[in-house]
Amino acid sequence: MAAEIELKAWLDDYEATKERLSSLGACERSFEKTDTYWFPINEGAPAVALPHSGLRVRRDRSEPGGGGEPQESALVTVKKRTVSGGIEVNEEREFSVSSADLFEELACDLGLFKGMYKKKSGWAWKIGQGAGLADVTAEVSMVKDLGWFLELEIVAGRPSESLVRESREALLALLDRLEVPRGKIEPRSYAALLSDRWQAR
Repeated sequence: MAAEIELKAWLDDYEATKERLSSLGACERSFEKTDTYWFPINEGAPAVALPHSGLRVRRDRSEPGGGGEPQESALVTVKKRTVSGGIEVNEEREFSVSSADLFEELACDLGLFKGMYKKKSGWAWKIGQGAGLADVTAEVSMVKDLGWFLELEIVAGRPSESLVRESREALLALLDRLEVPRGKIEPRSYAALLSDRWQAR
């Protein structure tokens, strides 16, 4: 089981952030990610035990930054999410499937329903940290119905308190280098943000 230590922040000027990221490392790929979230129909006695965030099915289409053939993948993910000071620590179980459509048919058969939809497109960089620290994956993306975001993520094994603390410091330091104010950090999940927006309509 992998663990993600990450933050996301609203962007006022995504082009400036892209330029600053490109000065730190080459853009690895552009992407378009379409996520559907699946939940138990009967919350009191779910057919499948899932965390509050549900089960995510992602269709990911990307093009390498240096050119090459587009790539497509389908991933299924279940996350356990905790947030402290705007920094997320997610324990996740993830695996690829040959067909997102067929897996979603199975999800229906298991008693789940499609309860959320998210689409985002953007660019990804890998930023080296040095000093034995894991690289940071940085993404600048437009989330449909929300706006532009920066996501910074470190992937690790089961995190210790010291690893979470060091990763948090590294993510915040990189955020500062990119000149994104810390007040722009968004602790809420995209699902929560989208739900609030849809309810406000």
